[in-house]
Amino acid sequence: MMPAENHSVFDPVTYILTGIPGTAESHVWIAIPFCLMYVTTLCGNSLLLFIILTEQSLHEPMYLLVSMLATADLLLSTTTVPKMLAVFWFRAGEITFAGCLTQMFFIHASFIAESTILLAMAFDRYVAICDPLRYTTRLTKSVIGKIGLAVVTRSFCIIFPLIFLVKQLKFCRTNLLPHTNCEHMVIVRLACDDITVNIWYGLAMAILAIGLDAVLISLSYGLILRAVFRLPSKDARLKALHTCGSHICVILMFYTPAFFSSFAHQFGHIIPGYILILLANLYVLIPPMFNPIVYGVTTKEILKCMINRFYRSCSRSSLLS
Repeated sequence: MMPAENHSVFDPVTYILTGIPGTAESHVWIAIPFCLMYVTTLCGNSLLLFIILTEQSLHEPMYLLVSMLATADLLLSTTTVPKMLAVFWFRAGEITFAGCLTQMFFIHASFIAESTILLAMAFDRYVAICDPLRYTTRLTKSVIGKIGLAVVTRSFCIIFPLIFLVKQLKFCRTNLLPHTNCEHMVIVRLACDDITVNIWYGLAMAILAIGLDAVLISLSYGLILRAVFRLPSKDARLKALHTCGSHICVILMFYTPAFFSSFAHQFGHIIPGYILILLANLYVLIPPMFNPIVYGVTTKEILKCMINRFYRSCSRSSLLS
């Protein structure tokens, strides 16, 4: 489908993702680190999921929440990166309107899900440190299951209305999307209708979902730090801080690109478009790649299980040979 004229209304059948504007000559080279990051994401999160699900000793609330985070990371990256690489390497940017809406839904739903899981993990650490005697009674496997259901339900209910808002729009500009994936605002900016409702809903979603989660996480860690520094023993304080270290790293990697990108969009008239798109790609590349590395290296129990599984595999191989 060819791009439409500025004043002709049409129902988009196919969109064309153009990648990062102004960098077409470098797309092949840009895709190489993106591909390596995606492979690392797939391997790291798949291994983390495998270890947690197969090791009975890791069937604890903290590790089950980590497995949820790994699942959300895999969904977010797999929804976006393969198509991104196809655009960069093969110029295969065609995507149906339904496919674009589906990708948009999973991008934003995965992002909301990750934020909700991080909030649940902050609550887990708060109970473990501030009320350890009630930890096993408050955070049972049943409660973790309900948290998982709440994560899915919340993400679906927040993002699903975007599908209806976009489907009601009339498009009259072009079907060329100057981006690597189908983000909500990238699509609606092609509409010739009033998009005020879309803008306000997107803003409310960011404030009431992501912003509220960030505030509650900050509040949880404020209470955790107050409790930690009241501990009489220095060793106890260090141990308590160590249990939160990996989670804090993940939180910073998740929210920093999000807030920085949102802030940068406010100055889109002075910041080049390719910078904004590269910042947006940080959502789907950086946190999913580093999360399994952070948890695999800094969490002793997970690292120990990985090492034991590796030695068992090596032992079986030597016996068979």
